[in-house]
Amino acid sequence: MAKKLFVGGLSYETTDATLKEIFSKAGTVESATVIVDKMSGRSKGFGFVEMSSEEEAQKATEMFNGKEIDGKNVTVNEARPMESRPRRDGFNRGGGDRGFGGNRRDRW
Repeated sequence: MAKKLFVGGLSYETTDATLKEIFSKAGTVESATVIVDKMSGRSKGFGFVEMSSEEEAQKATEMFNGKEIDGKNVTVNEARPMESRPRRDGFNRGGGDRGFGGNRRDRW
């Protein structure tokens, strides 16, 4: 079964292809993704690599954790499940009557 790894501290120049090429030295890479900012398209400095087995993931962690990739020392460990976060769509930020002055009950 595939095992997902978190890779932190990446150089902003590191690409998906670079990550896949490097981690393939530890075994079969199912996927390699550098996380990018939606607005700027720039790397956020971390990514995920999915190795094809638990053993290969362990080997990759031992081989690359604390090692240099593209000039930066990276952290490699088992990826944790994503925590649920409140939706951030720009609406419903509270504020109530701000800008209208007075209390709403005055207008009833």
